[in-house]
Amino acid sequence: METPPDGIDLAQLIQWIKGATGDTDSDIARRIGAAPSTVNAWVHRLRGTGRGPKRETLRALAHAYNLPEDRVFAAAGRKTPGPLTPDQEAELLRYFRDLTEEQQQAKLVEMRALAQHNRASD
Repeated sequence: METPPDGIDLAQLIQWIKGATGDTDSDIARRIGAAPSTVNAWVHRLRGTGRGPKRETLRALAHAYNLPEDRVFAAAGRKTPGPLTPDQEAELLRYFRDLTEEQQQAKLVEMRALAQHNRASD
């Protein structure tokens, strides 16, 4: 599959996928492990109670259609999360465990705020 055009939103990306593959909303949903209503909401630019598609769902969409993750995340108005190897995850956990309870709480607040900022679609 070719690469989708730059600067398109998620609704346009889904339409592009459908045009390139002949897949329906239900086909796309099945391939990425989402509900058809979720994909339909993306197509119609409807917002639910959440903050947009989950990171795992966007990665599944990229993987299912062999698309660059950065294009899929950009279409959803999200920044592409950095890679995290198992060694890095273990290292982060080791550092976290060395913090005081108050420091752990402060880091959690900071990480939540950063993650929420990255999920913001505006």
